[in-house]
Amino acid sequence: METTELPTQIEWVHRASELAPVLTEYAAWNEENRRIHDTVVEALTEAGLFRLRVPVADGGYECDASTMVAVATELARADASAAWTVSVGWITSWMAALFPPEVRAEVFADADVRTCGTLSPSAGAEPVDGGFLVTGKWGFVSGAPHSQWQILVAMAPGPGGDPWPVMALAPLSDLKVVDDWHTSGLRGSGSITTIADNLFVPAARVVPLAPALPEGYGAGRAGIYGAPLVATAAASVSGLAVGMARAAVDRFRQRIAGRGITYTSYRSQAAAPVTHLKLAEAVLLADEAEFHAQRLAGQLDAKNAAGQPWTVEERARARVDMGRACRLAQDSVDIVRRASGGSSIYTSEPIQRIAHDIEAMNMHALMQPETNLELYGRVLSGLEPDTLYL
Repeated sequence: METTELPTQIEWVHRASELAPVLTEYAAWNEENRRIHDTVVEALTEAGLFRLRVPVADGGYECDASTMVAVATELARADASAAWTVSVGWITSWMAALFPPEVRAEVFADADVRTCGTLSPSAGAEPVDGGFLVTGKWGFVSGAPHSQWQILVAMAPGPGGDPWPVMALAPLSDLKVVDDWHTSGLRGSGSITTIADNLFVPAARVVPLAPALPEGYGAGRAGIYGAPLVATAAASVSGLAVGMARAAVDRFRQRIAGRGITYTSYRSQAAAPVTHLKLAEAVLLADEAEFHAQRLAGQLDAKNAAGQPWTVEERARARVDMGRACRLAQDSVDIVRRASGGSSIYTSEPIQRIAHDIEAMNMHALMQPETNLELYGRVLSGLEPDTLYL
């Protein structure tokens, strides 16, 4: 049987870079309209970027984590909201791949399918004959305006009767969509709210979330689908922070030769020693953010390839690597933002948008740097982690 050779990481990064003109062209439109323009969604879909984490058996590419980081970095250099939407889609399509084959066949039947969802169990799932009735709502559902399926995380009775989280899959058409995404950052991601009211979900489309948190479904799934969910999610988004920092530095370097420093004798900002210090520091911070993103991806790929189990400390380090990459990238962006002068506050200037976007990313509960730092330190101190999301 003839097999098709899958694209390499270099080829995927090239595809992402080729999309930069269209992503950049619509970045301001996305921000103003609080969702990704259809032209951008079509370009991303046609390039195959939403299928990076879909199983090969289901028509996807099953890419490794290092490729995700590299592609997300490249996309975020052009537009963080579009990159964020793609990266969240990687997480939810990976989660959908944990369902039984017949469910995957239904979800991934359309080559252009896009998935969305969140990890918060903000709903309840009541067992009924043949499935579950799900009621609740989910906020921050990035990419929902352009998705066909959503991962619904809810609390249901566990094996011992106590509540435990489950994942359910439902068509977006079965949910009520609330256009409430009025925010100061990542505005273009369309991260709206969805609601289910006694929605019946067949039993085949509901699986427990708890086993996926520490080790994926490693006992029955090989490769990238045997990894911890949170480490997988962390690698999916870490490249975004690096890309935003690189984009801010690139834009700063474009501006400094053509502008002076007001109320000083410097007619070129590029000639001022203070610029040299700030630019060097910003670049090094971006480099350090990239180190943490790549270390996380490298560990994930190595563990997946070897089929090795993860220790609690390794899982905690995955979260802290993500948080550290986000913090260092924001520090890098802040330096060039403050050095960009009053003209940079206009909405037409990309630096202001990048600054708002990286701040929003750092405020995300899973990426929040201090939370992840505390968790890592707690585990290093010999204490049990105080969260299931590890």
